[in-house]
Amino acid sequence: MTIKFTTNEIRYIALFESITGAMVKDCIVDDENGKITFLVKKGDMGLAIGKGGSTVTKVQKTVDKGVEVIEHSEDPVEFISNLMAPAKLRSIRILQRESGEKVATVETDGKNKRTAIGKGGQNIERARLLAKRQHSISNIVIK
Repeated sequence: MTIKFTTNEIRYIALFESITGAMVKDCIVDDENGKITFLVKKGDMGLAIGKGGSTVTKVQKTVDKGVEVIEHSEDPVEFISNLMAPAKLRSIRILQRESGEKVATVETDGKNKRTAIGKGGQNIERARLLAKRQHSISNIVIK
């Protein structure tokens, strides 16, 4: 699936990459919650965060929004685990229906379920969007 970025997203990506040196694979700007989510190339997480979080803090001050950084993975199971962090997950299963649609089922306990879903469902919505854009997973179900 090809991703079309808005000019706003392209500006944020360029700024993030110039400050951190990390390569951005995807970006979601959530103006409603004042948050930008950057999906960085596997192995670039350290660059993106910086020593003691200094780099990501510099980005947050520059864009005047909350900044979240998630590491990409070619493995859809590892990718979903990264999306759901810091929630501890028991298991992740990805099933392909006869229609060709991929659905991920995530199992966790009550406390971690709240973390995975997030306030007003914002975490799970962001996870579903990124999973669809990166791995063609049409839905993530939390049990």
